[in-house]
Amino acid sequence: MLPLKPNHISPTPEEDAAIRAAVASDPDTKELADEDWARMRPTFEVAPHIEEFLCKERAARKACPKTRVTIRIDDDVLARLREDGPGWQTRANYVLRRAVLGASSTVTPRNGVGTGTHMIKSASSSTPR
Repeated sequence: MLPLKPNHISPTPEEDAAIRAAVASDPDTKELADEDWARMRPTFEVAPHIEEFLCKERAARKACPKTRVTIRIDDDVLARLREDGPGWQTRANYVLRRAVLGASSTVTPRNGVGTGTHMIKSASSSTPR
């Protein structure tokens, strides 16, 4: 078994039983049997076009890597960035990119966030800016 992340909370036996019962009662899902696992094949064998796409995406990310830096940010600015939850670092990069390189600058998607259409909501309103 892989090591668990820090702050990981495993379900209690009761919660685990409830989860398993919910999965068992869902007609759209099933537990995989050993035979199911044996029939599984790597993506590159069954869908080479998907594997090719993923390889291109990985290459694009490597072509434009990010650099880890340490900066000091005002508490209120950091609190505002973190307000929208996970992905705040990507949103901060997006805001900095637009401020430094201009509004038309493209953003490379990373971790499903910051695709260029993702906006930070204004603190004074609920509409994206």
